Formats: sequence, structure tokens, C-alpha cells
Amino acid sequence: MNDWPDRRTGDRSERYGRGSASPQPESARAMPHIQRRPAQPRTPQRPQVPPQSQGYDDRYQDGGYGNSPDPGYDSGYNTGQVYGSGSGGSDGRGGGGRRGGGDGGYVQGRPAPDWRRRIKLGALTLVVALLAVSISTYFWADSNLKREVDLSKVIERPESGDGTNYLIVGSDSREGMSAEEKKRLRTGSAEGKRTDSMMILHDGSNGPTLISLPRDSNVEIPSFKGSDSGKMFQGTGRQVKLNAAYAEDGPELLVRTVEFNTGLHIDHYVEIGFGGFAKIVDAIGGVELDIPKAFKDKKSGADFQAGKQTLNGEQSLAFVRTRYAFAGSDLDRTKNQQKFLAALASQTATPSTIINPFKLYPTMGAGLDTLIVDKDMSLWALGNMFFAMKGVTGGEGTSMNMPISGSANGNLVWDKAKVKQLVEQLNNDEKVTVKGN
Repeated sequence: MNDWPDRRTGDRSERYGRGSASPQPESARAMPHIQRRPAQPRTPQRPQVPPQSQGYDDRYQDGGYGNSPDPGYDSGYNTGQVYGSGSGGSDGRGGGGRRGGGDGGYVQGRPAPDWRRRIKLGALTLVVALLAVSISTYFWADSNLKREVDLSKVIERPESGDGTNYLIVGSDSREGMSAEEKKRLRTGSAEGKRTDSMMILHDGSNGPTLISLPRDSNVEIPSFKGSDSGKMFQGTGRQVKLNAAYAEDGPELLVRTVEFNTGLHIDHYVEIGFGGFAKIVDAIGGVELDIPKAFKDKKSGADFQAGKQTLNGEQSLAFVRTRYAFAGSDLDRTKNQQKFLAALASQTATPSTIINPFKLYPTMGAGLDTLIVDKDMSLWALGNMFFAMKGVTGGEGTSMNMPISGSANGNLVWDKAKVKQLVEQLNNDEKVTVKGN
């Protein structure tokens, strides 16, 4: 009985395998008894995906290695691929998913992150946080304003015009200053407080206008109501220096006197003392000024060289108080005060200060501790005042002294005709053409 498969020829003596008498190793001998058909070129086809539960290739579904439905397939050898197994390679699902562990589990790939959405959410979160900080800061600062001046006590007031008028006062108050600070800042130790500078700032559609009122201005004290007693004091035509009105009955009488002698309605009152002035300057890191000519004054402690320089709080106070070093005395001092305050506002109302909490809070803290305003002043109105002051040096506004026509008894007399024209232009919010001294 022939136990050899079909298509095999030769004698039993030529058989291979175990017990072969051939001297050649079995692996090196050719097997001519297996007839191979030449391999047929195959068209690449997408493999058919069997159901996940089967774990075999559908090319063998007929149960025979030699009866593959693919006419070009006649290998008879196992390639080692086991579909559906837990090894690497194709996952049996088509499409290169990742496998997890050795148990054959399939892990779905994570989608790419949506960076555009993440950026939008991050930006929204930042805006909300900044808004919350800004709102809380606003209400904190607004609640800490010292609203101590009651303009409702001022009687016989002129009508309001267009725009907003601020009366800005620098006082020589030593309140809150230590003995060492008084000595260092050369303020003296006088009790009470007096005005050291006075200015009107008009903020309107034609740009801001800053007008200095020399403290030696000759003015008439009108009838007024006592700020504390409520008692009426009738006017007698008394002529005094402007700063005497403040010394006699405080801010309310000063406002009443300015309005009576100018005809201009004052909307808001702002006052700052010596100590607070110096602290604000130090909080913003100093104020840069270009001083055209060197000057020195023993009384104020001023000692400046010509040229650009950054003034600290102590130097700034000496700069705005100096009067005896100038030929024009108080008139020259008021020009320096205007120049300095405009520079201070310009360097304070900047993004580097507003968005930097290490500058913003010390600056606001120093200002809130020493600023005194009227009862109707809001933080928003105070901010508008600073930005208007900044506009004076930005080419948008005008700075001047009150027009002077001469002097009487050592006091400066205002030019009534020019003052009337100036007030009309301010009330009508027109461009100021009047020239001051």
C-alpha cells in the first residue's frame, strides 16, 4: 500500500525525514517531490475583518489549506499571525487602535485637545478675575475717600456752566507727620493749616485749563455762613489775601470767596497736605522734571541743578514751595506748581501704575490717607480730574496764572476785564484765549 501523498515520486530509499540514509542534513536538501505553482501577482486587498469572537482568517473558511478561495495562494505555511490575539500589530478592528495590556482589550485613542477653546476659556477667566479685582478696588478706594467738605453750606452760588470745575488746594497741614518728618521736610511746626497753593482746573470739551490763584491775590470776603456754627456773617467789603479766607473759616469760605470774586461755579473741592504729597511721589518712584535753571532756597530746602532729574518726595515738596529764590516770587512759584502737578498726574495715570498692584495700592493708599474732598465727590470724578491734569501737559490743555493788573498794599490785583472774559469762556466751554501772567 502506497502511503505517500499524491504527486510524490521516487523510491522509498529516497525518502527524507527521520531515518534517512542521506549524508546531507535534512534542512539542506531540496524536496523535488513538492510541485509548486509559480506565485501569481496579487492585487492588494483590504483584509476582511472577521467577527471579533472567531479569531481566524476567513481565507481558511473552507477547512483546507490547499483549497483557499484565493487561486494564487498555495503556501501551506503558517505566517504566525493570530488575528484577535493580545499581541502587537493589527488589532482586528481595522484602523490601528492601541491595545491595552496583555488581555486583548482595546483602548480608544484620545482626541486632540481643542486649543482654541482652551484659550478662549482662559482669556474669559482672566477677564472675570481682573474685573472682580477692579470692582473691589474701586469700592474699597471710594469708601475710603475723606468727604469732609460740605459745599451745600456755601451760599449765593453762581450758576453752573458747561464742563466741570475743580478747586485744588495744597495745604501746609502737618497732620499725621512725626517730628522727624517735619524736620526732614522743613515744614515747621505751626499749628492748624493754611493754603500753600490754589488752582482751578476746568475740564471740558475743548481740553483742560489749569489756572493758578496766587495766595497773595487781593480779594473781598463776602457774606457767608459759618461752616461749624451756621451763623451768618455779613460782608463788609473787607479786602484780604486769598489764603486768609481759608484760615478764617476753612474750605467752605474759600470756595465762597473764589466764586464771589470770579463768578465761576466750583463743582468739586480737592485738598492735599504736605505729608501726603511727599508720600504719593515716593509711592510712584519719583517724578521726572526738566528744570531749566538751577536754584537754591534755604527756607524750603531746595537745591537743584539745571536739566532732567527725578525728584523724590522730599525734593518735590521743596520744589513746589520755593518762592524766595525767584524774582517773580509767588507768580513764579505757581508756575512751578502747575508744572509739577501736571507731571505728577502724567506719571501716575499710566498703565504701568494702574495695572501694577505694587505701585497702585501704595499710591492710592498715600492719596486716600491725605486727600480731603467734598461730599459729592466720587472716585470716578477724582480719576477724571487726574486725567484732565495729565492732559494739560499732553498738548491738549492750557495752563496759566490768573490775569493780574497790578498790586495794592502788597497784594496782587486781578484784571477784572480779563477775568470776566476768562470766566465766560469757561462757562461756555469755549477754547480759552485769555492770557494770564
